[in-house]
Amino acid sequence: MEFFIGGQVFATGIINAPSNEQQTGTSTTSTEGTATTDVPAEADAGGWGGMLAILPIYAVMGVAIWFFLFRPQKKREKQMKEMQEGLKVGDNIITSAGFFGKIVEVGQEANVVEFGVSGRSVRIPVKKSDILGIKMPVLTPPHVKEEIK
Repeated sequence: MEFFIGGQVFATGIINAPSNEQQTGTSTTSTEGTATTDVPAEADAGGWGGMLAILPIYAVMGVAIWFFLFRPQKKREKQMKEMQEGLKVGDNIITSAGFFGKIVEVGQEANVVEFGVSGRSVRIPVKKSDILGIKMPVLTPPHVKEEIK
């Protein structure tokens, strides 16, 4: 097994006697089961080449993350903002707290929403950002649904 550190290749395991090829171009020394071989300068210059080879992979991963995570989130935020800006008097809404209400006044930053039914209602100003959607509540009790089936 060999590994590369600081311009030298280290080999662990059985050390062979130096051959004629090793004696002509490079030097070999052995110390307690580890052999080191000097590597020519051309092999050491590959540091930046390896990093540049990985760069396109990171670029592709960055584009994929943007495409699959951030782009859909921005699209949902844009749709939510358009819905909140397009609210009008009489729309039935649901708030971020889970309350259903009906818009009775439209303002710049907040809408006045009427919560409650049949004359027992309360009008409360609600920030536009706290309105999650236009939705009518289902007020049918569960026992009535069973009788209909």
